[in-house]
Amino acid sequence: MTTTPPWPAPGSGPRVLRSVRGAPPNPGLSDRLATDRLTTDRLVADRGASDRYAPQRREELASFLRSRRGRITPHDVGMPPGPRRRTPGLRREEVAQLAGVGVTWYTWLEQGRPINVSGQVLDAVARTLRLDAAERVHLFRLADVAPPPSTGDASVDLPPEVRGILDGLDPLPAIVTNTRSDVLCWNDAYAALLPGIVEAAPPRRNTFWFAFTTPPCCNPLRNLDEQAAEYVAILHYRYSQHVGEPGWQEFVQGLSEASELFARLWATHDVAPPRPCDKVYHYPATGEIDLRATHLDLSDRTGVRLTVLTPVDEASRTRLAWLRAHPEAARPDHAH
Repeated sequence: MTTTPPWPAPGSGPRVLRSVRGAPPNPGLSDRLATDRLTTDRLVADRGASDRYAPQRREELASFLRSRRGRITPHDVGMPPGPRRRTPGLRREEVAQLAGVGVTWYTWLEQGRPINVSGQVLDAVARTLRLDAAERVHLFRLADVAPPPSTGDASVDLPPEVRGILDGLDPLPAIVTNTRSDVLCWNDAYAALLPGIVEAAPPRRNTFWFAFTTPPCCNPLRNLDEQAAEYVAILHYRYSQHVGEPGWQEFVQGLSEASELFARLWATHDVAPPRPCDKVYHYPATGEIDLRATHLDLSDRTGVRLTVLTPVDEASRTRLAWLRAHPEAARPDHAH
């Protein structure tokens, strides 16, 4: 039996929906167009800055390639050392041969000349020079080519200290997710707040899947209608880095089939960058718990982020603490 919380039972009257603090609910078309214009202006400005620093970037690229080439010996790649070798590592023509590119083209690339570079060719160079994941991304950025996408799946190898960070944030609910919002790990406070997410098996252990497919009678998220459009726009923004990846394709298709609301919003092709947002959860024993979701990227894991839920007022803080002590109150009283 659930312990009665130390406050009056929540009222049964109509609820006034709240939008993200500091932003109007359901922004109209004019607001979206204005945002799109601002985003375009920033992209143009960024491109101008990128072009302005192109010579320095190419110089850095040349130095980087020479340093990576110098650390690989012919023996490392199964080539004979040859007589009178003065180069500490591979020669340029050897890199070109192993990568399957022209000697002149690779020489110009290493000299920092302004030549066209494709991602496929850079991939071949990266494999030849035995670059690790960070070095590979660095190479693409210096060559001004979109970095290759991260895996974005649920098999990310998290460092052990992440668990300590999550436990240290308790009693604030906190999780670590990937770009698709698969929940990779969580603390006890989050499990008390949202047992339906953490007890689900991958790939259903996902905040989007929970929000859009849980029946209304069992879904504690009460402001989904207000923020669903922005949630999907943010997911679409992340999806652009993973187009064609089987895991993402299956996830989007499955969620579109399971949720008419998600399918309709996904079809708009709206995009928005991630930002802090308010989430309103409701349980019969506590009433509403207003939380602000703040996302922090993990610097050594591309696309992986830490999300912390912080109460926005003292009443929510008190109710969250009570729920943390009585986690059974967050479980539905029936099954589907």
